[in-house]
Amino acid sequence: MVQMAVVEGVLERITYANEESGYTVARVDTGRGSGDLLTVVGSLLGAQPGESLRLEGRWGSHPQYGRQFTVENYTTVLPATVQGIRRYLGSGLIKGIGPRIADRITEHFGTDTLDVIESDPGRLIEVPGLGPKRTKLIGAAWEEQKAIKEVMVFLQGVGVSTSIAVRIYKKYGDASISVTRNQPYRLAADVWGIGFLTADRIAQAVGIPHDSPERVKAGLQYALSQSTDQGHCYLPEERLIADAVKLLQVDTGLVIDCLAELAAQEKEASGEGAAGVVREKVPGSEDGQPVTAVYLVPFHRAELSLAGQLKRLLGDGADRLAVFQDVDWDRALTWLAGRTGAQLAPEQRDAVRLALSSKVAVLTGGPGCGKSFTVRSVVELARAKGAKVVLAAPTGRAAKRLSELTGAEASTVHRLLELKPGGDAAYDKDRPLDADLVVVDEASMLDLLLANKLVKAVPPGAHLLLVGDVDQLPSVGAGEVLRDLLAPGSPVPAVRLTRIFRQAQQSGVVTNAHRINSGAQPITQGMTDFFLFAEEDTEEAGRLTVDVAARRIPAKFGLDPRRDVQVLAPMHRGPAGAGTLNGLLQQAITPARPDLPERRFGGRVFRVGDKVTQVRNNYEKGQNGVFNGTVGVVTGLDAVEQRLTVRTDEDEEVGYDFDELDELAHAYAVTIHRSQGSEYPAVVIPVTTGAWMMLQRNLLYTAVTRAKRLVVLVGSRKALGQAVRTVSAGRRCTALDHRLGM
Repeated sequence: MVQMAVVEGVLERITYANEESGYTVARVDTGRGSGDLLTVVGSLLGAQPGESLRLEGRWGSHPQYGRQFTVENYTTVLPATVQGIRRYLGSGLIKGIGPRIADRITEHFGTDTLDVIESDPGRLIEVPGLGPKRTKLIGAAWEEQKAIKEVMVFLQGVGVSTSIAVRIYKKYGDASISVTRNQPYRLAADVWGIGFLTADRIAQAVGIPHDSPERVKAGLQYALSQSTDQGHCYLPEERLIADAVKLLQVDTGLVIDCLAELAAQEKEASGEGAAGVVREKVPGSEDGQPVTAVYLVPFHRAELSLAGQLKRLLGDGADRLAVFQDVDWDRALTWLAGRTGAQLAPEQRDAVRLALSSKVAVLTGGPGCGKSFTVRSVVELARAKGAKVVLAAPTGRAAKRLSELTGAEASTVHRLLELKPGGDAAYDKDRPLDADLVVVDEASMLDLLLANKLVKAVPPGAHLLLVGDVDQLPSVGAGEVLRDLLAPGSPVPAVRLTRIFRQAQQSGVVTNAHRINSGAQPITQGMTDFFLFAEEDTEEAGRLTVDVAARRIPAKFGLDPRRDVQVLAPMHRGPAGAGTLNGLLQQAITPARPDLPERRFGGRVFRVGDKVTQVRNNYEKGQNGVFNGTVGVVTGLDAVEQRLTVRTDEDEEVGYDFDELDELAHAYAVTIHRSQGSEYPAVVIPVTTGAWMMLQRNLLYTAVTRAKRLVVLVGSRKALGQAVRTVSAGRRCTALDHRLGM
């Protein structure tokens, strides 16, 4: 057996870290003076460059990297020499202290520096250039660092990553260890990034029994929460029980009893984060046969509310656009043609009349069918009659496009409603929007919760026009709102535009989008704006995708690879998945340079100039929150303040503390699901057999319709054939269409 050994040294840099497992590869200066750094591998969860560490582990050898030390566990040791203290403080570990301030502090206090910061931080004001504000900040940052370290030492035993330990501390402060030890399943509900599986691992480590009712209830809610992540508003009871038994490995009887307790709990629940579940008989989404649906409380309330609010709008006696009930339409449309310089096709006229005479209406259709021109016509006529028109879309890019199209201001739905921390909106039924007509573009992206908030805020008598392409992927969040509004028996009137205009017929992008949507193979020969680079090998296809996006398209079409070209992958994992492609695209477009600031976080490195996307809704950030899918570019990185700045596609500067960087992912490549509502001059789509399970018609159709000017497919003809042939499997579990038809 290999003998345990102890090594002491300063952590110089982390070359690789896996946020999930905590496995780290790092370089440590053992102070031997030779300048050689020791390679250390193992779990170094929470250790930061600049810290002095006492490492316990075993010596070994790697065939490629030579001698290395495998860490079993470690402790942080405060450095004792002035040089060590200076390096420790200057590492960016303590917010407010960078290398220059570290030099000044250690020059003034010498080896007493750390004692002063620990026990009498007020004395820092003696250091030239340090005012009371900065000294207070340093003292607070030191205390927080100590407290987080304590929490992390406790959590290390159950394999929780650094970033999650920081979040637990931010949520519970001094109560962190107590909550984690006594109520571990609370973490899954309260702390973003902790799911049931992590909480379950912690619960096991602190001795909570496998068949504890608390565990089973948390597991049931987790199974329902997972299903909402997959787009379902509810799960059939039998399926939920089967999923929970498989997940928890407990008796079916115990799961049934705990489900009954959760259903009873709902009676006392209130608010959007309400606990418990609701059971209700609804027609099944597949065959219409009755099923017992089990909902998480917020989704049940939202579905009931949305159906009720839509019926309220449709049946309201008041009409803020009453002027259009007896308007001379021939005259109005002649005036409109003079204004816009173009005649409306018959189905577009129907859509314009419907939007201005019906309280709620849906306009759908594919690319090149004139949805945009129809929307512009509706807005022109409404404004000509003095109506207050409010325009919105689910994403910043879509809102900007709507604004350019109509010449009027448009905002995201989140900004329009002024969503506040906790998800409540400033505008709702009691304080409606000041609008006669509300137009929402890219409505296929509206999930149940957001659609409910939006419709609640439409005032009595106002008109609501929802515009979108129902053949695209449904919303990332739960529900299929647009599809449910268009279902047979829905009381909501709709127009579907089907005629492709002559100008659009000349576009390979539009032509092939419609071919794909009808189940025909796209034409990839002889097009000037639609290409296929055939490559059967998935890894090679990934490399070719990067070459096309970063070099070939910019060289041939003069497009900016960061701003104008977007790689859209069917899935995140794999050699041609968004995760791998992001790393390769970053190397090609924003490579490391000595003068370019960067920050490593987990397995990712963020640099100034990086294209990034927000991966969770955060109501605390920005003016009205920053939402899942928001894209931006890193414009600043301050190692002293430990802060990174992103300019979003809504032209807002948003700051991220370094411990919040798991809210960001690189966006040189994104999954097709995440691209909804966005439009890009050029789109590159890897279509490989490695993504076989994801290849579906509406996925490929959505990707192609994101492009304004150019589509390049990279990959296998076989995979492309699979995508075109495969119609999306099954409907989501939702009962909105049933509630609307009641």
